[in-house]
Amino acid sequence: QVQLVESGGGSVQAGDSLRLSCAASGRTSGNYAMAWFRQAPGKEREFAAALNWSGGTTAYEDSVKGRFTISRANAENTVYLQMNSLKPEDTAVYYCAARIGAGVGVINDEYDYWGQGTRVTVSS
Repeated sequence: QVQLVESGGGSVQAGDSLRLSCAASGRTSGNYAMAWFRQAPGKEREFAAALNWSGGTTAYEDSVKGRFTISRANAENTVYLQMNSLKPEDTAVYYCAARIGAGVGVINDEYDYWGQGTRVTVSS
C-alpha cells in the first residue's frame, strides 16, 4: 500500500501562484508514475498533469500547459505541482495519484493510489 498526502492548497487571486506537494509513504520502493487530477465543483475529476518515474516524461492537460509544472523528488518521495498564472477556472480539489509502473497515465482508472485532495480556490 502507498499513502499519499497532499498539501499546499488555498485561496488566491487570479494571476497568483501556488505550489502543491504530495508526500508518499508506505511501500514506495519500486517505480511509480505520479499525477495530479482535479475536480471542479459539479464536474467529474479530470487529468491535470503526470510524470513518469524518472521525471523525464511529462504530460499536461491542454488548459494548464505553460502554466503548471509537475516535478518529483524521489529521494523525498514527493511530487510537486507548481501552478502559475492561476485562473478562476482552476478552482478545484486537486488529487495526487500514484500508478505502479514507470509509464505516464492520463486516465483515472490507470492509477492505483489516491490522496484525499487539497482545495484550490482562485478568485477573479
